[in-house]
Amino acid sequence: MINMAKPIIGDEEKKAVLEVLDSGILAQGPRVAAFEEGFARMCGVKHAIATSSGTTALHLALLAHGIGEGDEVITSPFTFIASANSVLYVGGTPVFVDIDPRTFNMDVSKIEAAITPHTKAILPVHLYGLTCDMDAIMVIAKKHNLAVIEDACQSHAAEFKGKRAGSFGTGTFSFYPTKNMTSAEGGMITTDDDAIAEECKVIRNHGMRRRYYHDELGYNFRMTDVHAAIGNAQLGKLDTHNAKRAQNAAFYDSHLKGVTTPFVPEGYKHVYHQYTIRVPGGKRDALREYLKEREIGTEVYYPVPIHEQGFYMEMFGSHQVFPATEAAALEVLSIPVHPSLSQADLEKVANTINKFMAGK
Repeated sequence: MINMAKPIIGDEEKKAVLEVLDSGILAQGPRVAAFEEGFARMCGVKHAIATSSGTTALHLALLAHGIGEGDEVITSPFTFIASANSVLYVGGTPVFVDIDPRTFNMDVSKIEAAITPHTKAILPVHLYGLTCDMDAIMVIAKKHNLAVIEDACQSHAAEFKGKRAGSFGTGTFSFYPTKNMTSAEGGMITTDDDAIAEECKVIRNHGMRRRYYHDELGYNFRMTDVHAAIGNAQLGKLDTHNAKRAQNAAFYDSHLKGVTTPFVPEGYKHVYHQYTIRVPGGKRDALREYLKEREIGTEVYYPVPIHEQGFYMEMFGSHQVFPATEAAALEVLSIPVHPSLSQADLEKVANTINKFMAGK
């Protein structure tokens, strides 16, 4: 079976975990601090704040920016639901704009039309490993005095014009096992803003600046040293793993036929958390079944856009229409691109897709 994802856990990660267990310092200790320092360097920012998950990173970033009841946050309807749910967690309202059908990211030309007097932030999602058009987004944010909170949970070390994802506004990352790097579970916030960094640290730890003195409502969003030890080891392998993903993607780019391969605009560095094709003519589900029968794993990210999810329709109504998003949900198919794939695996995937699309 050629799996969709395969976390690569080596001797370095195992040794690091055992060292933590032997140390007796298991939570919010020196390994977390080292992971934060290393991740900040990788992103090119002053601060990185480790959290318990990508979702809590999003939640915490919104809280640190003061997003609350009645505030609107502009984001994408074509992503994992945590992006929009995090806005709901703080009492805000997610406001969706449609995607660019080529990149699957927010169509920046539609953002300003969605801005109202209640808008407080833009939350761009760097989907599949490709950043949004951050020049355009930062110009809009500055013009309207809006915060920018990047959902870079799928885009570790992705770049826009030489600058890393998570270094434009306040960045948020996930280290879920299927991501380009993992800590088994965990998240990270990145920022150059000293005040935002301090607020994140306080809210993350039950609102404490001094032990047992609680200055504000906080949460337990801390990362353990066990998770940070894995993350530190993985961080050292990120560039190598991303390079292998890009190599695998280049093979697909040059060999796949009858489908639309990922579009990468000039000046962008895609890190291929997912290699997502578009399958025309209503053939996506049939192709997926065909691949499954031949032991090739696939996944659909995402079959139901957020605005069409049941409780979102109950909350906001069924009147919202985003044509590019809805069309993508019917055609996208992600195929294996992870670093563990062999040349034989890549050839099998490409040849099987080509055979199906040729009707043979």
